[in-house]
Amino acid sequence: MAKREKGGFWVGVAAAIVYPMSFVLGRHRILHGERIPREGAALLVMNHISHLDPCYDAVFVHRCRRVPHFLAKHSLWNVPVMGSILKGAKQIPVYRGSSDAQQSLRAAHEALESGQLVVIYPEGTITKDPDGWPANSRTGVARLALQHDGPVIPVARWGTLDLYNHYLKKFRPFPRKTITHLVGEPVDLSAYRGKEETLPLLREVTDLLMTGVKDHLAQIREQQAPDGFYGPRKA
Repeated sequence: MAKREKGGFWVGVAAAIVYPMSFVLGRHRILHGERIPREGAALLVMNHISHLDPCYDAVFVHRCRRVPHFLAKHSLWNVPVMGSILKGAKQIPVYRGSSDAQQSLRAAHEALESGQLVVIYPEGTITKDPDGWPANSRTGVARLALQHDGPVIPVARWGTLDLYNHYLKKFRPFPRKTITHLVGEPVDLSAYRGKEETLPLLREVTDLLMTGVKDHLAQIREQQAPDGFYGPRKA
């Protein structure tokens, strides 16, 4: 078995909190976890359906023997205890609508350059689609994907929405839910690399990546995915 990537003290603290909570609330099912590289830079592109996603996604990545580095809204760094864990575990704060917005992407670039695994939710927030399908996404994911040589891997997750639906204000821990992660093959972006990163190109790459996520989500749900994405386009 591959050696687990070391995360340090704060990652251990987070694991001690998140693992028990996640297993009490749901069963884990990981499909094709072997597609996650055990070392080196990797960008995981994921859908976002519930505020509980990061909890289960962190456990999923950790079970694949890697340390996850999430892009998460900067306000979480102001929450007592959580802020210390996020900072100590070297997570990446996301600033929007401010002069610090580009710093978020710079920090993610630095993480990938140093060989870390970065998890990104391109939608930027939990989807408002009533059926839980992905919404239109921000194009920052395309910049990250095109400017690094590491694998860009679509991952779909389902089950957390049944556990906690923020918009309906429903928390349903019983009966115990199954949380499924399906890992796709790395996306071939060779046709886009080296080209000028115009907004249309970034939009095309973003939609390509999120279509992969949506198609894998359809496999988990055993349903036909809708055409396109929910909601307005995001820059």
